Amino acid sequence: MGYRHRIVCGLGFGDEGKGSVTDYLCSQDSADPAHAVVRFNGGAQAAHNVVTADGRHHTFAQFGSGSFTPGVRTHLSRFMLVDPLALAAESAHLASVGVGDALGRLSIDRDALLTTPYHRAANRAREKARGQDRHGSCGMGIGETARYALENPGDAPRAADCSAPRTLARKLARLRDRLAAELGPLDAPGVPDVCDAYRAFAACVALVDSGYLRRLMRAGPVVFEGAQGVLLDEWRGFHPYTTWSTTTFANAETLLAEAGETAIRLGVVRSYLTRHGPGPFVTEDLTLELPEPHNRHGDWQGTFRAGHLDAVALRYAIEIAGGVDALAVTHLDTAARSPLRLCRSYQAGGQRLTRIAPGPERDLQWQERLTRMLLRTRPVYEDPGRDWAGVIEETLGAPVALRSYGPVRGDIRLAGKTLQSAS
Repeated sequence: MGYRHRIVCGLGFGDEGKGSVTDYLCSQDSADPAHAVVRFNGGAQAAHNVVTADGRHHTFAQFGSGSFTPGVRTHLSRFMLVDPLALAAESAHLASVGVGDALGRLSIDRDALLTTPYHRAANRAREKARGQDRHGSCGMGIGETARYALENPGDAPRAADCSAPRTLARKLARLRDRLAAELGPLDAPGVPDVCDAYRAFAACVALVDSGYLRRLMRAGPVVFEGAQGVLLDEWRGFHPYTTWSTTTFANAETLLAEAGETAIRLGVVRSYLTRHGPGPFVTEDLTLELPEPHNRHGDWQGTFRAGHLDAVALRYAIEIAGGVDALAVTHLDTAARSPLRLCRSYQAGGQRLTRIAPGPERDLQWQERLTRMLLRTRPVYEDPGRDWAGVIEETLGAPVALRSYGPVRGDIRLAGKTLQSAS
């Protein structure tokens, strides 16, 4: 029996519904339920909302969004930025909603970078200093973690250090001192307190080597759950309003290739677009009043924004991600009762644009030019009719495998056999 794994990747600016899709794929409602969720990018800034049939709710940040299903494991790969203190707080909330064994089902690659209170404090200090030019950071220290590791690879704290007290203390002290020298005193606890908390954390979780994930995949179907969205990708998003993370399928496919495995590439889209904070958003419509119980204005991210379906941006996301095998379309219940429209082209000066042209690999100057162009662009709208899923399938050129009409897994409908196992 060969298992068909799935990669769940948001194609927008985040908040597409990756959590509910992952929850469904791990449940018995799915044609071939996954036994584990692998997180492959981002960190504690993720916010994937799952609501159970009996009304329990959790916003998944680092734990896999399949955790409400008994026995489903979470593995944090080496591409994750792991925040032990945030994980402990998230575990406590899961326990309060009936998932008391989340830490016992958690494994962490020993090479994963750690996000510390010093990264978080530096992130917030730097974002405050930008004033009106904020980038829309979540204030969780993600960018600082990535930046510090690039500049100081040998000194960057990693998950393995949580069980090596002397190494951990040395790395944390150097991290704190370097950031304080650059930004001034940091609003963060002392190194001994952080060390104590991290050692206690290491005693509660499984720190594993790279061979663990290979064994996990060979034991049954796995869902790779992405964070943020492709349009926020660190290299292909609209710079500088991006995340310090690769948000395409790339990291997951690297992990799969190392294990000799393959997966279905499942792109998740809403029936409309949303965005947290500043940055280009061609189809934003301030007059839209759409239900959003789990997303609101954030002190660090800024305003939660909504707009019409932008096929130009979504086609760009699919192109830079290397294509998708299938789509999951969420919030179709909202589309059925709201005055939503479809944008298939832009008006940019005297030109009509139907495609955002990807630039050279890792060319941030090109991405900045795209940002400036999109900030001057206007949408060209049409009425799509009422079959939103069919319109999205035709417009984006990929089959819709899942249709979601509400917040719980019972609201998701499977279409066709695209997501079933291969024998």
